[in-house]
Parts: sequence; C-alpha cells; structure tokens
Amino acid sequence: MKRMPIIEMVGINKSFPGVRANKNINFRVYPGEIHALLGENGAGKSTLMSILAGLYRPDSGTIKVKGSPVRLRSPRLALQAGIGMIYQHFRLVNNLTVAENVMLGSPGRIRTRGDLIEKRVRELSEKYGMAVNPHARISHLSLGEQQRVEILKMLYRGCDTLIMDEPTTVLTPQEVKDLFNTMRLMADRGKAVVLITHKLNEVMEIADYVTVLRRGEVVGSDHIENLDENALTHMMVARDVIFQELNRATQSGSTVLEIKDLTVPSDRGHAAVRKANLELHQGEIMAIAGVAGNGQRELVEAMAGLRPIRAGSIRMQGKEISHLSARERTAMGLTLIPEDRMGMGLVPNTSVVENAMLRNYQFPEYRRGGLLNYAKLEAYTHSLIDRYQVVVADIHHPVNYLSGGNLQKLLLGRELDLNPKVLIAAYPVRGLDVAAAQAVNEIMLEERSKGTAILLVLEDLDDIFRLADRVAVMYDGEIKAVLDVSETDIDSIGALMLGAQRVGV
Repeated sequence: MKRMPIIEMVGINKSFPGVRANKNINFRVYPGEIHALLGENGAGKSTLMSILAGLYRPDSGTIKVKGSPVRLRSPRLALQAGIGMIYQHFRLVNNLTVAENVMLGSPGRIRTRGDLIEKRVRELSEKYGMAVNPHARISHLSLGEQQRVEILKMLYRGCDTLIMDEPTTVLTPQEVKDLFNTMRLMADRGKAVVLITHKLNEVMEIADYVTVLRRGEVVGSDHIENLDENALTHMMVARDVIFQELNRATQSGSTVLEIKDLTVPSDRGHAAVRKANLELHQGEIMAIAGVAGNGQRELVEAMAGLRPIRAGSIRMQGKEISHLSARERTAMGLTLIPEDRMGMGLVPNTSVVENAMLRNYQFPEYRRGGLLNYAKLEAYTHSLIDRYQVVVADIHHPVNYLSGGNLQKLLLGRELDLNPKVLIAAYPVRGLDVAAAQAVNEIMLEERSKGTAILLVLEDLDDIFRLADRVAVMYDGEIKAVLDVSETDIDSIGALMLGAQRVGV
C-alpha cells in the first residue's frame, strides 16, 4: 500500500519585488520522517517553510495535509492543521514559567487548571526525552532548555509536523545529541520533522531524506543513504567546495594582545566577564568557544573599546590600551568584525560605496578640499569588491540588497584593508551557507598567513577544529581553559562549555 505524505506541496511559486523566491516547487514529507531542507542563503528555503507555517501565501500551487487541500492563511491556521515552526530566535516570555509559556496562545485553554498543564508538560517531557521543570522561569533556563520549551509548545498544541530552523546554532555538543534524540523519538512516534540547516555533518547524522534548493528550485532530493557530503555540497552550489585544512603553526609568534584579570560589566551592571586572562600571539588563530550568553560579546566589545571595563588590563604590544577609544585602538591596529553585521558593522539602506568608505573618508587621498572625492571612493569600492569577490549588482544599491555572505565579505574586506595587527571577529560565518562560509574562512586563513593575530568567537566546534590553533572556553563569564586544538577533542570542549572541570585533557 502506497504511503500518504503528511505534507504535500505541489507547484509552489512565490515572488517578491524583483525576486522569484520559489519556482514550481514540489515538496513532500512523510510521517515518521526527518526531512532535511538544504540550500545556500537565498535559495528559497525560508520562504517555502514560511508558506507552510502560514506566514506567507503562495502565488500559486497547492498544499495538502494528510491528503486534504488546505489554505494556510495564518500561523494559527497552520497550527490548527498540525504544523508548527520553531525559529532560531525563541518566542518565549522570560518572566513566565515553562508551563505558562506552553499554555500561552493555546485556544480555549486559558482557564485550564495549572496543575493539569504542568502534568501534561511533564508527560510530554518524559515521552520525548526532554528534561524541563514546568515551574522554572524562562529567564533561568539555558538556551538548550528554552529550545525544549519551544518544542513542547508545538507538541502541546498537537502538531504532527515540526519545522526546525537551524536548531543547533546555540547548542553545545551534548545538547545537540539530546536534541537529535528528541527528534528521533518524535519521528519514531509518527511525527514529521523538517530540518533547515547548513551543517552537512548533522544532515548525514540525523536526516532520513534530503531536499536541496538552489535559486528557488528543487535541484535534488533523495534518501540519505544514497548521498554523501560532497554530493550535497555540489547540489547546493553547483560546484565542489574543498574545505581547506589549517596548516597549524609549530611556533607561536610574539604576544600582540593580552588581557589580565579583566572584569567587564553587562548591560544590566553585573559582571558578564570575570577575571579573564588571555594572550593572543602573532600569526595565530585563537577561538573563543562557549554557549551564547556566557560573556563572549562583552569580552570582545571591551577589547575593541566599545564597552568599559570594571577591573583588569588590556595591553597591545606591551602598551596599556584600556583607556583608549575604539578609534584610537583601530589606529594602533586592532579591528573588530561585530556579531551584528548589519546593526554595528554596516549601515542598512545606504549604498555599497557609502559602506565601503566608512573607514576611508577621513584619509587625505579620498578628499578634495573639504569634500569627499567620490570618483576615488567609487574606484576603491570596485577594487574592494573585486579583491574579496563580493557579488554586487550596483555599488550604488543599498547594502541590504546583498546576501549574508557578500555582506560579510564586504565588511571583512573593508576592515582588513586597514592592515590590522589584531583582528577580532564575532561569529563571522553565522547564518552563511557552506560556500559563503568557506570563502570567509579562506580570507581569515590568508590573513593569518600574513602574521595577523586573529581572535574568533565561534559557535560551531567543527569550525574551531578546522581553523583554530588554540581555543579558549568560556562559561558563566570565566575563561575555563585555554587549550591547543591539536591536543583536545570536541567532547572535552563541550564539557567545559557546560561548566565541567577540566578532566582528562
């Protein structure tokens, strides 16, 4: 007997002004299946899943749920059809409990007794292998625990299909294992899971079936046992991507940047970084590993001069720089690629050339009297995008027209043109597809070969082992250990990220 798909999307088309995001897409998911959806940034994955989740309406095409045609005109109608989407940025109310968040928004259940809701939450937690205290407030939970609450919300509402958008981005290795266990339990109990991810190793580990999109079209789909990472990569980018292995330094250069007993306040005033000690050497890449929210942002902002320190010192080439402004530190050769590339690094709604010139407009060669020499700035912008292979339709178009990978290459190129002695980059490949991430990584490896000292805040442990010479692990505002990458392993780093003592490394 032929199996019926739980979700069937046929001939889906969706266009936005100037962009055709989905082109005649056919997509099916079956009960008990973990179905990975892959593609470069801009391939149409998010648009297709937003249609399925009721956020967008297709221009044409049909959607069937359990064989019946449906019109998913809103997220509420999608939920009623048994489809729930779990986003990268969780939609929880921090000052409410787990049970209250699970109940929130459930139609017709506001007056349900709290003890019954808590009982149901416990039952679901146990059934799907998710340890969550129904009485705990969201603000007291780790990011992994908050993700479990989002999953519980969907299960509580009776969802049979769960769409998970880059779910492992903020998780430790152990939390990833726990999530995969939960996903497999859901599939074993007849649920369907759609996994949107850029991490091919995770696809190979957990997925049953894979669909690949490129430029808004399906370019391949197959059972996982018939595929490997090279085949998936080639489908995504229509060319082979060769991951360059780092030829690690056998001898460290001189110390370029040093922090000692550094304590940095958070936005709320408490110590986000406590008595941190670190040395960064010439010609090395050091990675900062840690679950998001353990002081990484405050640490790099303090080092770059964007956040005051409470105690301790920051020295660059032996000179105390704690009292210097961000501009003065840049002049000394320290530059930052911020976590928020569009909010802090680039100016949205202004042109590519205007963003490229942000570091150069004060230099005499780009001025003519008291005015900017736009001809030279335009020539510089063309040179920058050529050297760093930034794909731009028109340098006078707003910068937010660019894809994430091209935004990051533009930002990196602009900062590296200052010839820094120290480059600090926070999550430089976050949200980038495999080809764009590889391009950014190659830029940083090239910069390392020039002798630049590079400090990277990374969330993917595979990237740490691919790129870094040393890794500093942060937990609860403290640097728990600084390890040679060649002398440790993923499990050891993962344990330190969860606050375990350094054992057996």
